[in-house]
Amino acid sequence: MQVHFQLNALPKFTNAVITIGTFDGVHTGHQTILKTLMEEAIKISGESIVITFHPHPRRVLNNADAPALLTSLDERIELFHKYGIDHLVIVPFDPIFSELAAEEYVELFLIENFQPKCIVIGYDHRFGKNRTGGFHLLSELGKKYNYTVCEIPEKTLNESRISSTNIRQALLTGNIHLANHLLSYPFQIEGMVVEGDKLGRTLGFPTANLYLIDSDKIIPASGVYAVSVHLKGAFSTRKFKGMMNIGYRPTVNGKERRIEVHIFSFDEVIYGEKLKVELLEYIRKEMKFSGLAALKEQLILDKIMIEDLLKNVRIEP
Repeated sequence: MQVHFQLNALPKFTNAVITIGTFDGVHTGHQTILKTLMEEAIKISGESIVITFHPHPRRVLNNADAPALLTSLDERIELFHKYGIDHLVIVPFDPIFSELAAEEYVELFLIENFQPKCIVIGYDHRFGKNRTGGFHLLSELGKKYNYTVCEIPEKTLNESRISSTNIRQALLTGNIHLANHLLSYPFQIEGMVVEGDKLGRTLGFPTANLYLIDSDKIIPASGVYAVSVHLKGAFSTRKFKGMMNIGYRPTVNGKERRIEVHIFSFDEVIYGEKLKVELLEYIRKEMKFSGLAALKEQLILDKIMIEDLLKNVRIEP
């Protein structure tokens, strides 16, 4: 997959088949679009092209209303790479771009830069200033510019509408099972390991305190999770099982929300290292205990439960 950051440096595409969107999460609905994109490209011996935006358009148009993100830009790039598309074009979204009227968006942006033979869109795709453009305008202009439009209908899994909004809601309510089901992969958090107060170590549960690399990333519901942990080294990634706590640590009157990961069978100093944590199961809500002894007892029970849950989960060394 080739990744392009500059519109003025794009190559000349052969029979371009394009799709456009933010694709936050690259969830199962998005994956349906990508599958269709590649099928349509194969039909005409063309190139499959995903056009996405950074930052999220709502951060530019109305930052106060902008959602926390399911995926960082780097995570989106990694996910697109897995699905085998030919080109990913990352378009800087700014106030000037947002002012393009719908027809200008098609003519000055899509036609001028990509000369598409086919445009693949989701059933609710809107574009242009005030989101006035949609399927019908694309189809009408297709007659003039010689491209076809393929619209993907709404897809539903277990009566849950697949959308980034619904996945965010599932994460914020602790329904990690539903979120992962709609994503089709485990939701992940990536961060740098920073020093904490080392309380976990005194309890026999040393933790890696994570500082999120992307401040726009959504933080799921507070509580304890079963996780897999990917420790990224210079030449390889090691993987472990573990447990993670998100919350304010009410037992010790914590004042700030923290993300702490206890890695099973691991006792190395990794300050400054990068961790990717995949959330596999939500175990329980954050609780306030009568003291550190009671907290330690619960942590032992949490670990026993998580080890049992993950005993058949294969984590490569």
